Amino acid sequence: MTTTALALPKVGLPAADFLKLRRRRGLVVVTSLLTVGAVVLTYAIIEILHLVDSVKHGPAGGVQNFGHVAFLITMLGSVAAAIVGSSVGVGDLDAGVYRELVVTGRSRRALFASRIPGGLAFLLPFVAAAYALTAVASVVFADGLPQPGMRLFVVTGLWVLLEVTFYFLLTLGLACVLGSRSYTIGIVLAVRLALTPLIASISALGFVRELVPGIALENLTPVAIADTVRQGPHIPMSVAAIAAVLIVWAAVAVGVGAWRDTTRDA
Repeated sequence: MTTTALALPKVGLPAADFLKLRRRRGLVVVTSLLTVGAVVLTYAIIEILHLVDSVKHGPAGGVQNFGHVAFLITMLGSVAAAIVGSSVGVGDLDAGVYRELVVTGRSRRALFASRIPGGLAFLLPFVAAAYALTAVASVVFADGLPQPGMRLFVVTGLWVLLEVTFYFLLTLGLACVLGSRSYTIGIVLAVRLALTPLIASISALGFVRELVPGIALENLTPVAIADTVRQGPHIPMSVAAIAAVLIVWAAVAVGVGAWRDTTRDA
């Protein structure tokens, strides 16, 4: 067997990583609450307020609320991504089974690489389900308000999935480097929820702000809902710059995480 073949994940490894996550009931509950549960609760509250006082509170559907809830999914979805990514990154270490996996003769690179499809297979269905509910609710509860079109549905869905996937990869790599789930989650959420808006508001930083992945992702917000979900100043970036920033951050995070995971003492 060649070195290249050993470096690739075996067929059963991603499925095994997926099953590890699915069997953790607490993780399943938290992830579902941060995605599907948050969407259901949000639309339920808005619709109840509308039914109680339709003059003061508008319908729950329509383009504007669709944008608000899609943005909510990216925010809470990134939190879910941080939790799942950190769990995938250090789960075997915390459980004390990493040594057992290594001594079986499996390639360390294969063990690391399998965590990416395994983790995404667990995380993204929750995000997709939450987004599907958002799309349906934006039409069903529109009550005369302008409704999102098919193009907006598709573009926004891709934007949501991209943002969640990016923060999953970033968290996975960082978790492997730090070897700590709590520290990793804290750092990623601080960057995502606090530091990114702060850096975006400091105009003196100039082009340096464009190196922040959160600002690059903000530029990918669909135009039809950009004014609804955008927070703080808008820092325009070219498509090439956006792609470069996101690819470099994700590649570095995964690359360094893979190096640390494959060179650590078993």
